[in-house]
Amino acid sequence: MLVSIQGLSKAYISEKILENVNLIVEDYDKIGLIGNNGSGKTTLFNILNNEISKDEGDIYIKKDIKIGYLHQQLNIHADNSIYEECEKIFKDLIFMETDLRDLEIKISDPENLNLENDMARYGKLQEKFTELEGYSYPSKIRGALIGLGFSQEDFDMTVNQLSGGQKSRLALAKLLLSQPDLMLLDEPTNHLDIDAISWLEKFLKDFKGAAIIISHDRYFLDNVVNKISLLENKTLTHFRGNYSVYLKERKKQIEVLKKQYMDQEKEIKRQQEIIKRYLNMGRDRFVRAGKSRQKLLAKMKEVKAPEESKKYKLKFVPHFDSGQDVLEVKDLAKSYGDRKVFENISFNVYKRDKVGIIGPNGIGKSTLFKILNNKIKEDEGEFKFGSKVIISYFDQEMENLNSDKTVIDEIWDEYPKLNHYEIRSYLASFLFIGDDIFKSIEELSGGEKARLCLLKIILKGANLLLLDEPTNHLDIDSKSVLEDALNSYEGTIISISHDRYFLNSTCNKIILMKANGVEEYLGNYDYYLEKTKVNDEAEEEETSKTQIDNLKRLDREKRRLKKERLAEIKDTEEQIESLEAKISFIEKELADNATYDDIDYVHEISKNMQDYQEELNKLYKIWFTIND
Repeated sequence: MLVSIQGLSKAYISEKILENVNLIVEDYDKIGLIGNNGSGKTTLFNILNNEISKDEGDIYIKKDIKIGYLHQQLNIHADNSIYEECEKIFKDLIFMETDLRDLEIKISDPENLNLENDMARYGKLQEKFTELEGYSYPSKIRGALIGLGFSQEDFDMTVNQLSGGQKSRLALAKLLLSQPDLMLLDEPTNHLDIDAISWLEKFLKDFKGAAIIISHDRYFLDNVVNKISLLENKTLTHFRGNYSVYLKERKKQIEVLKKQYMDQEKEIKRQQEIIKRYLNMGRDRFVRAGKSRQKLLAKMKEVKAPEESKKYKLKFVPHFDSGQDVLEVKDLAKSYGDRKVFENISFNVYKRDKVGIIGPNGIGKSTLFKILNNKIKEDEGEFKFGSKVIISYFDQEMENLNSDKTVIDEIWDEYPKLNHYEIRSYLASFLFIGDDIFKSIEELSGGEKARLCLLKIILKGANLLLLDEPTNHLDIDSKSVLEDALNSYEGTIISISHDRYFLNSTCNKIILMKANGVEEYLGNYDYYLEKTKVNDEAEEEETSKTQIDNLKRLDREKRRLKKERLAEIKDTEEQIESLEAKISFIEKELADNATYDDIDYVHEISKNMQDYQEELNKLYKIWFTIND
């Protein structure tokens, strides 16, 4: 057991955030911590990481374990490059490597009076360096950075040049490279594209430590976690299994709680009627029996009705229908200076299509939406909307909100014909109640801003929705509300999203965007995965005889190269063994006091040892390379 939390409570001033929270984290656990925004998940993480104090309860953390915490909000500033920032994780290994080089120089010095000690230190240090996989840290850094979406060319960028999303990815890379015993990950998939999320999923599944993961990415939770902990009503409820298992178990749990509550309510009503009859009889015996039943009833353990979380009401209704042809995009291209973002982008969208656009970060998906909304100009190609098409655009940066305005003014200024009652009703249906409507936009959380943007879209009554990462700031319940609304919407939708669960739930067409064109798939995200796999298999089956011959030739070539590689490994190992034997012999010679009677011989074998050691280091690097 790594961590045990018993009876944990935390309050801010008079508001209770956590109450009687219990949690056990075993070795290798991957726990998904879910709950609505503001439920206290990050507070629990901050307590576990000793950043804030608890009010009550006990926390046991296994001695000497290393906890790594990825915050959701980051503030990284440094003049180091991305690569240098990751090298900090391996500073002990780098210092060790520097010490080895320094000792090599000392050992080769013919006037070294401390040669015997230096040789002994060198042997021990090199053994430890090899044991700690000191030669492999550069490849680990490259693997993590590339896996999380950085290119080789990005490695020299300084941290201060990075965007907020890039800094988050860098912080995640550093945490993964540090290999803690327990990782606390707060929304780790934010700012990652689908390929990077898939890489992270594999990393975490292979990770030998434990992890607690705050995430609203349901597809990610399905693929990674073996337990779900739901933070609701200030406390935790635990479920074994991934997110899909949790949904089924949670549904059963709520049904059981409802039945228990209803059964208890019936029993309370029955007992109250009996008590009333006994007391009304007036006789001492019946009065005593009635009071006795009253005491038993008062001691009855109350079964609370399962609380339904507050959900805003969301329904998109187009004011009128569009024509059948909604959008035609033909040969669009866009560059920024010398950097070509995309070219040859062509596709058609028809009435009531629900399209999901996917592709790696930086491929230009948001740029495409800005072109379609006339925010920026395309370089080549054209696009055309069909008749009666009215667009509403959800910008992932939510730049259409005025941070200086209040919530109510943001809506009223755009829709001045609505009266005060209508405005307040609309805002209340999106959970802006009481004084919330007088908050400035700047004060709102990401989720609140997203809800306000969705309200503005609804009020416009558009028949084409362009949604750029609409689920980014929403909790799981809010995502579910949005998905239900989009599924019942009778207009047309084009969504950019990395949320694979959302793409599965809402899309009937997937467009994979590449730098030089698109690929279309007539189905949801799982269909796209299945189809790409089937296409790959079909291509293999349709391989021509010439291609088969080529494959056989390549296979023979691979076998030949493998044979040569094994021979090279064997030869390298033999050379290493020979050099190690020579070094061992010299070490024994240098350990013999009689050797120092002939100082010229000492200098000669010390020089030989330096040469052997340099050659050995080269052979180690070759061995690691050909075994990689």
